[in-house]
Amino acid sequence: MAQQNNNNNTNTNTTPVNVGVVLDVNNEFGKIGLSCINMALSDFYTNSHDYKTRLLLNIRDSKRDVVAAAAAGTYYYLLYIVSVISPEASDDQIVEELYKLMTMQTRVFIVHMLPSLGSRIFAKAKQIGMMEEGFVWIVTDGLADFFDTLEQSVIDSMQGVLGVRPYVPRTKKLESFRVRWKKKFQHENPDIVDAKLNIFGLLAYDVTVALAMAVEKSGVGNFKFDKQITNNVSTDLEAIGVSENGQNLVKALSSTRFRGLTGDYSFVDGQLHSLAFQIVNVNGYGTRGIGFWTPDKRVLMSKLMNSSTSNNNNSASKLNLGPIIWPGDSVSVPKGWELPTNHKKLQIGVPMKSGFSDFVKVKFDTETNKPTVTGYCIDVFDAVMKTLPYAVTYEYIPFALPDGTSAGTYNDLIYQVYLGNFDAVVGDTTIVANRSRNVDFTLPYTESGVSMIVPIKDNKKKNAWVFLKPLTWDLWVTSACFFVFIGFVVWVLEHRINEDFRGPVEYQVGTSFWFSFSTMVFSQRERVISNLGRFVVIVWCFVVLILTQSYTASLTSHLTVQQLKPTITDVRELIKRGENVGYQKGSFVPGILKQLGFNENKLIVYNSPEECDELFKKGSAKGGIAAAFDEVPYMRLFIGQYCSKYTMTEPTFKTAGFGFVFPLHSPLVPDVSRAILNVTESEKMKEIEDAYFKKHASCPDSSTLVSSNSLGLNSFWGLFLIAGIAAILALIIFMAIFVYEHRNVLKKSDPRTSILTRIRVLSRIFISRDLSAHTFKDKSGIGVTDHEPSPITHHYPASPSSYSHHTDFALYGEQGTPSTENNDPNPNLNDQATQQIVHVIQIPDLNPEISKIP
Repeated sequence: MAQQNNNNNTNTNTTPVNVGVVLDVNNEFGKIGLSCINMALSDFYTNSHDYKTRLLLNIRDSKRDVVAAAAAGTYYYLLYIVSVISPEASDDQIVEELYKLMTMQTRVFIVHMLPSLGSRIFAKAKQIGMMEEGFVWIVTDGLADFFDTLEQSVIDSMQGVLGVRPYVPRTKKLESFRVRWKKKFQHENPDIVDAKLNIFGLLAYDVTVALAMAVEKSGVGNFKFDKQITNNVSTDLEAIGVSENGQNLVKALSSTRFRGLTGDYSFVDGQLHSLAFQIVNVNGYGTRGIGFWTPDKRVLMSKLMNSSTSNNNNSASKLNLGPIIWPGDSVSVPKGWELPTNHKKLQIGVPMKSGFSDFVKVKFDTETNKPTVTGYCIDVFDAVMKTLPYAVTYEYIPFALPDGTSAGTYNDLIYQVYLGNFDAVVGDTTIVANRSRNVDFTLPYTESGVSMIVPIKDNKKKNAWVFLKPLTWDLWVTSACFFVFIGFVVWVLEHRINEDFRGPVEYQVGTSFWFSFSTMVFSQRERVISNLGRFVVIVWCFVVLILTQSYTASLTSHLTVQQLKPTITDVRELIKRGENVGYQKGSFVPGILKQLGFNENKLIVYNSPEECDELFKKGSAKGGIAAAFDEVPYMRLFIGQYCSKYTMTEPTFKTAGFGFVFPLHSPLVPDVSRAILNVTESEKMKEIEDAYFKKHASCPDSSTLVSSNSLGLNSFWGLFLIAGIAAILALIIFMAIFVYEHRNVLKKSDPRTSILTRIRVLSRIFISRDLSAHTFKDKSGIGVTDHEPSPITHHYPASPSSYSHHTDFALYGEQGTPSTENNDPNPNLNDQATQQIVHVIQIPDLNPEISKIP
């Protein structure tokens, strides 16, 4: 506290302001602080002659009782307080306290005291084994700032200790002050040998300067208090008055900024700007620097960096820090906790189940009656608790009556946590809304949802027409059309040059279709001579190969694989028929079924998978069930046991899955939930699931038991497109060549000849042999015409170009149709023809064309 001196001083122009200083004047640290305060006032006012205020110190000895001393100095500003922890505790008391710490879970201890007591504590800690590997000791600046002053025996007992102390950069101003202070302190305290300036003295110096500047800024006005002390009770803090100039002084102090011994002295948001902190490690004969920590960067750095060299935390965090040697000469980072020896074990309630024991199974010892709890849920909980960053001891308590039967439903078990009878519940407990009103659940660790299970049956009807089922009707029709189309294309490309495709009309049609359909089994005997025909056949054979192989596979599936389908898929159909449905004993599922519209007398309870299977065998009409409703984990286990008889169908009603139960607002819930995420994302969860559920892995998924649908056109339209393009392209090329070679037939050399007649002539040429083809030439290269001469017409004169290539004597009918001796392409015309014998002399390399005869 401070106030203006009441005595008028007419010999000076300055105004004295009394300042109360409370410290232990008989302690070395108190003396160091007082010495620095006095030097601060002397240095400041020596350089500030124009200041109209002067701080006058009023010292009160705390006698190790700071509160009483502060109350005694109620008329003075509280400036500097040195708080000392009493060193009066005996060694036995210190050891007793350390043993209490050893029984606790934590192995990380923060020491905030002065060296006089700290040195004794670490000596005893080493003596009882608390400076071994696994322990972590961190000391604050009250002890860390005096590491250099401690004896070597104390340093030996503190090996591995981490210290955090303010870091004051070395400056010329600081070194000059240190020298002056040492001379002055040694002169004033000759009985204290080798005293060293510490951070408390430096801060006392800067605080004194700041207060002197703030008092001057606030003015020399009224320093009175609006309430005077009315009694002599030294500890009556409520009697302290309120300074009328206090607000101005606080404002002035907050805006004070200067460069002090400890660095830049300023206030940020009413708080003194923090210094950088140095992290040191006690090792060997002294300390080693580990790094620095600054409030603005909030990262450890190997050296201090200003804003010009580092603008972000990342650049600082990338610097290498010094190694830390932990207690016990260990370089491994301790985990910071151990199993406590005096901690109360958590009482974990587990359900008593007569079925679905893969989840939770309780077995009592026949001699000791001690329960042994196993199961999927138990293994998951054990794995989760092992991943916590601290140890939690617990034991499983079955929720059972003395006779070993269940003491109630799952809701009753969970309510025991609310009543305080259990500290938690572990088991196949589902997270539902009404349960969460009284307890907290962790995150789920299983799949969620309630599903329906129904029997499956073979829906496939095996009959004489099963061979038609592999393909859909549109694929059958498309395939048949393409067989006909490809047969036609091959006939067009082959019939003029290939004897296999010649003969009467009905023979040529039969041969074409025979050739096309025989490609299904690749048994065609007819040769394909033309290159275009070969191209079409190759593409078509590729399509037929894929089509036949797919048909064979699909037919095999239809004949051998069962087409298992659920007997019912609609919950509403169950309600409409009045069928019985089952649910597991103790489950919350009946509430869902009643909401869906099931009558309570249609709900039948079962205790185990075997009992559920027996109810299905009876059927709803005989007191059994037509469907069962339960949570997905139970259903998957049930299907695993009876995979060939039942399947899980829609709908699936959403639930949150299985979770662990804790009391409301339990601090364990967030930690256990995070641990569940770590376990479920690790290989450990797969190991646990395999241990309990892999024995059912040989059962195929129910969805795979239903064979695929018949093959449709959508699966093969690309192949048909390729075959169609190839065939049409071959036809276009063939027709282009044919028309070009017989273009003279279409020329209008005779105006009396109609277009229809010319087309009829060209068509007759098209169905006749191509005598220029190599297949119709003998060894001498002379065209063979004994059987079927090329047809020509005499309705118009022959063109000159026609005579330039041929010398023809032909036998013509009255309509200009040539007759043949054996294979007449049009036998009906023979009766109309007038026979003549013709000997044809033909150039081998030219196509025969008898154009016109007048």
